Amino acid sequence: MASVKCLPTAQKLSRTTLARSVKNTRLFITKHIFRDTMKRQNTHVLQPASLISQKLELLTRRTSEMPDKLQGSAQLIFNVIKSVEYTVCNKTVIIPCFVTNVKATNISDMFVKWKFKGKDIFIYDGQNQNQMSPSSEGFKSTEITPSELLKGVASLKMDKSDARVGNYTCEVTELSREGETIIELKYRVVSWFSPKENILIVIFPILAILLSWGQFGIVTLKYKSSDTKKKIIFIFVVGLVLTIDVIVGAILFVPGEFSTKNACGLGLLVIPTAALILLQYCVFMISFRMTAFTIAILILQGLGFVLAVDGLSLCITECTPVHGPLLISGLGIIALAELLGLIYMKLAASNQTTIQPPRSN
Repeated sequence: MASVKCLPTAQKLSRTTLARSVKNTRLFITKHIFRDTMKRQNTHVLQPASLISQKLELLTRRTSEMPDKLQGSAQLIFNVIKSVEYTVCNKTVIIPCFVTNVKATNISDMFVKWKFKGKDIFIYDGQNQNQMSPSSEGFKSTEITPSELLKGVASLKMDKSDARVGNYTCEVTELSREGETIIELKYRVVSWFSPKENILIVIFPILAILLSWGQFGIVTLKYKSSDTKKKIIFIFVVGLVLTIDVIVGAILFVPGEFSTKNACGLGLLVIPTAALILLQYCVFMISFRMTAFTIAILILQGLGFVLAVDGLSLCITECTPVHGPLLISGLGIIALAELLGLIYMKLAASNQTTIQPPRSN
């Protein structure tokens, strides 16, 4: 809440003004009653005297209460803001400070001081029109907008790197009037993706790799021969590297705020899925060559990869991504293409006999 300081000078001015008002009122009441009495030719002076006494007593009692009511003219009134928040997405932090009864017309009449935990971190002197940060504990980027002071805006702006959680005090002085208010700065944790999006982003690449290993198993059992041995080894090595990349990416992609670590994890989950297109092509060539259906599967998988990469490029540049569904849909299409490939291979393999390696003479 805003705390108020009332200057002694203002109190003296208020009491002097009230004293003059009382004196003038006494003269006015005396003249008025005397004139009224003379017109009515009333020679009884006790009644007007008692009336004057009652009037003056009432006026004196009200006058004694006036300084407390007039204190508002000797203080600055703030629009009370208890707290503000900032997140990892903020590049700058603004702590608001609004005065509602500024009457100054010249910036030289204004003086602003900001404190953090009782220590001065920023001072603006309107007389000299200079800003300075006396604190040696950071806050070098603090500033206000002097042109807004006459509108009652004394908000403090700083870089996110200088911001610290805690209570900030805004003190504003306008000639003989002054006041202060306290604002608490809080930090709020914001997740990069929603919980559901986090789960889907991790599950789809892992599912696609598992389906790819299923295809590898069918090739190993049904189509193993001396001619395909090298290709099978190649598929195994590439699949192993791809699996390791995705596992590392899933570990780095921990649900939480946007960070370099999370961004690297997301990249390891998305980019290596391009190898799945190559692996599925090799598996199809070993199994039954290319058909119209297998070509359609590869085209579908390529489309999914393009969508996933587009979603990645859009999300990685935003602190609060709005293109998460595009990324997830791309990963989902990749997993779907792997599933269709596995089903097709399973059906085709069931209609074929196992190819045995040639016997040695």
